[in-house]
Amino acid sequence: AVALFIEDHVIPQEHLLLSQQYEALESAMQGMRKKVKDRNWWSTLPTKTMDLSMYELGLLSEVVGRSPLGHYAFGFQAPDIGNMELMSQFASPEIQKRWLAPLQNGDIRSCFAMTEPDSPGSNPTMMNTQAIMEGDHWVINGRKWFTTAAEGSAFCIVMAKTHPEADKHQQASMILVPNDTPGYRIIRNVPVMGHAGAGYFSHAEVAFDQCRVPISHTIGNPGDGFKLAQHRLGPGRVHHCMRWLGVAQRCFDIMCQHVKQRQITQTKTLADQDLIKTKVAQCYAQIQAARAVVINTAKKIDEEGFEAARYDVSMIKFHCAEMLTNVISHALQCLGAAGVSDDHIVAFYYREERAARIYDGPDEVHMLSLGKQILTQ
Repeated sequence: AVALFIEDHVIPQEHLLLSQQYEALESAMQGMRKKVKDRNWWSTLPTKTMDLSMYELGLLSEVVGRSPLGHYAFGFQAPDIGNMELMSQFASPEIQKRWLAPLQNGDIRSCFAMTEPDSPGSNPTMMNTQAIMEGDHWVINGRKWFTTAAEGSAFCIVMAKTHPEADKHQQASMILVPNDTPGYRIIRNVPVMGHAGAGYFSHAEVAFDQCRVPISHTIGNPGDGFKLAQHRLGPGRVHHCMRWLGVAQRCFDIMCQHVKQRQITQTKTLADQDLIKTKVAQCYAQIQAARAVVINTAKKIDEEGFEAARYDVSMIKFHCAEMLTNVISHALQCLGAAGVSDDHIVAFYYREERAARIYDGPDEVHMLSLGKQILTQ
């Protein structure tokens, strides 16, 4: 039923995204979300979506992930999904009532500000953004970027150094900043390969200039920022991999449909070419292998918890990201000139998903982590 809903209701709205008609798209998505709620499919907590296990959520996420609009339609889109999980477990009752409840209901959106333009995302202990305690308030100064969906969000959860003299993994805290707080501003939506996007479909550079928020807006305890980041990013990496399977399968299906129909002579199609057959076989094998390791990791999480599956999560993060970019690239190549145009969703995916091998830990960091674990066993 969900797969049919994606095909019949969600995918037909993608033309609004590809043609950058963002206001019309947002209106269409609100109608879509109402249909999802009417069917009792709406998410309330990321890891308890429709009371599903991680394994079951993975199967669902692959189906929903066939469209870049899918997770937003169902209410468990990033970055809100991570913020909801974080706040549901570590935020105060006051914060949960004021911000979490409407976020879960889809009445507002949120964003998450961690990476910075002038410090390495692969080593967040080197971040420059600081929050200094003055009385019962934090005063935040710094600059973040690639803050997804900042435009139109109601609040931002920012990672800032609050205890610079502490051990490097106890220096930072996570703080909720309402978007109407003086000193908080969006500088720009960062263009991604020429497309800046808008609203939910954007990645902003944001500034905190003498930005004052109450100490009570701290998520968890001061100094727990890195611990909370790992708690947030672990499930997030699995969610990404699940979604990537849907993206890869969609591009694979588009590729196969195209090569079977594309005439290259009066009697032959692209599918008759041996090189194309090889590409199809490689993509198919890569998708199936990635699906197997993601499913195994999801089952391990369900049975033993995230800590037991920590290195499995590192493995699927870089393995699936590489698979995804390979499949998208092959699909684009097989589509030829049409593949680089915004007439097809493949170009959108090529532009947006290349960052899969960078965000939430670059491939190299996860490879080093896994390699070290294997060699020290």
